[in-house]
Amino acid sequence: MTINEKLSQIQVRFKSKKSRFNSFGKYYFRSAEDILEAIKPFNKELGVYVVINEELVSDHTVPVLKTTATLCDGTSSVSASALVGVDLNQKGMQTPQQFGSASSYGKKYALGNLFLIDDTQDSDATNNHGKKTMTAQQVQSAKGYLKSGGKMDAIKEKYQLTSAQEAELKTL
Repeated sequence: MTINEKLSQIQVRFKSKKSRFNSFGKYYFRSAEDILEAIKPFNKELGVYVVINEELVSDHTVPVLKTTATLCDGTSSVSASALVGVDLNQKGMQTPQQFGSASSYGKKYALGNLFLIDDTQDSDATNNHGKKTMTAQQVQSAKGYLKSGGKMDAIKEKYQLTSAQEAELKTL
């Protein structure tokens, strides 16, 4: 079997329930460790192993980690990557914790990309962390707030902005 055929077998047969619960956001999720645990039965059966590498690809305003998950069979390999920014302004976390959090996300999403794990109902797709979505009227109010010297960070703390809303507000 080629490495692509082995990968296809894993993608078709992969199962990993979202068994972890985030009590703050009230959602279930799976971690990178859960994904790796679900892959282990394939290691011996298909003669494969998984390697994860990380590198800092940008250390400008927002550090960015590139995480690459690689499926190998000793002869060939196939990889998938994920890019994750490190939020250095995340409250309540020391810098190593901020990088660790980004690293965990990077691993999870690189593995998800490699094994085609459907995340449409995962925490990042459905959780707004208690923030309200802005209405058109609130966007107009936010414009006035920013024009009078208000800060975008204050708006982001209270509201979940769409990319279009954020772009509109950044033009001020």
